[in-house]
Amino acid sequence: MQQHFTSVKNVHIKELFEDDAERFDKFSLYKNDILFDYSKNIITDETIDLLLQLANECKLKDGIDAMFNGEKINATEDRAVLHTALRNFSDKPVLVDGKDVMPDVKAVLEHLKNFTAKIHSGEWKGYSGKPIKYIVNIGILTSSKVFYKANVCKPRNAGKKKVLRLFNV
Repeated sequence: MQQHFTSVKNVHIKELFEDDAERFDKFSLYKNDILFDYSKNIITDETIDLLLQLANECKLKDGIDAMFNGEKINATEDRAVLHTALRNFSDKPVLVDGKDVMPDVKAVLEHLKNFTAKIHSGEWKGYSGKPIKYIVNIGILTSSKVFYKANVCKPRNAGKKKVLRLFNV
């Protein structure tokens, strides 16, 4: 990969399109009214081949399967990552150690929704007894998306609140 990077790092996108009339078709996907266009990245057929080789060597598919099966792949905390549960808006269960975690996830999301309504209405007060003016969201970007799903920090809902975000990607 490092050698490949060195060979393409000074290539310009314009050149890649000039050299390959089929570039957009080769490096884009369209499904269910969603266009994923990655043709405007400095990638080549070799880049894709090398990335697929790396994915196979790293057993990426096994890791993805383990994540979707609720296996404990977070080695630091010895637990399942539950990304799929946080994004599951269907009635399908997400099992971890044989237990459906969705009732707990939905309960937390409902709690966030109620808490958010209290902040926006001014019912929830800060330590001074005054309505909260500043909302600071500090978190990992992917986990913080749940915070937004619950409408806590969406600018259109913030009203007179000042929303500050600090993410560790």
